[in-house]
Amino acid sequence: MASITRTHASVGAALLGPRWRRLAVSLAPLLVLIVLCVILGLISPNFFSVRNLSRIAAASAIPLILGIGLTFVIIMGSIDLSIEGVVSLSAVVLSLLVLNGANANDWGLFGPLCMLAIGAAAGLLNGAVHVGLRIPSFMATLGMWFVGVGVANATLGGEQVRINEPLVRSLALTRFLELPLSVWLALLALAVAWVIQNHTRLGRYVYAIGGGEDLAALSGIDVRRVRIAVFGLAGIFYAIGGIIAAAQQGSSYALIGQGRLFTTVTAVVVGGTSLMGGQGGVLNTLVGVLIVTVLGNGMVLMGISPYVQQAVQGIMIIVAVALSIDHVRLKINK
Repeated sequence: MASITRTHASVGAALLGPRWRRLAVSLAPLLVLIVLCVILGLISPNFFSVRNLSRIAAASAIPLILGIGLTFVIIMGSIDLSIEGVVSLSAVVLSLLVLNGANANDWGLFGPLCMLAIGAAAGLLNGAVHVGLRIPSFMATLGMWFVGVGVANATLGGEQVRINEPLVRSLALTRFLELPLSVWLALLALAVAWVIQNHTRLGRYVYAIGGGEDLAALSGIDVRRVRIAVFGLAGIFYAIGGIIAAAQQGSSYALIGQGRLFTTVTAVVVGGTSLMGGQGGVLNTLVGVLIVTVLGNGMVLMGISPYVQQAVQGIMIIVAVALSIDHVRLKINK
């Protein structure tokens, strides 16, 4: 009887072991965020002030929206490097369509709506090139990065266009419950993305493809069409990020998206979305964005050099990638 009991106990431990490990891995980023906030709160009394928390929320808006788009692509097992190009192109075109200091255009709300169409078109083109020509996603999207920045440079010629459109500027200047409207827009985008991820066929297909493209195809999923659709969806989120970037700057220029790719990838991976595909989600990205933003804010409060901050971010993404990669699968794939 005792041996049977021990056998059942060992079987139970074997079954619960992987489940507990997965739970620990999924909760680790949230625990890191909590510990980080506590430490920074003890070091700097100003960290938990309303003004500083509002500053953190405002700084998180763009990385969160960009990270949401990238999350869908990474869960699918691909990568998207076109973020900076789409952000720059969207912001530049927006500045020339709405009320601005360079021409007489005044498209109002139609201007931001056009940017969503441009973002979707850029994403669909990414997906079409990747799938149609069978080019690795990082190469196809890298090309779109340079195309977007190149078109933005050619359009403005190094100039900066001031945005006078009240609707756009209100995203940065108007506050509700002490938070800029850009933060509420980012939370709305998060809610929409969560619904897509968990309650639509597209969301289920994304996880299926990330877990195994061949198995997904055998189960009847049109992998090519889903891949193109996901890149198009990501492009819409990148365009929203470009709109908010232009609103926060109050103007637009060709390099307005510079540096946003690294921050976005860092946030998504630190949040727990695996680069191997099939694991993670938009709520993970929210946690990852907050970790990156809170850490950067804390280092500013402590007077740490920006160069040291970049080094810390670099170390962070290396550690996060090392922890997220399934080394067994990686070895088999090679």
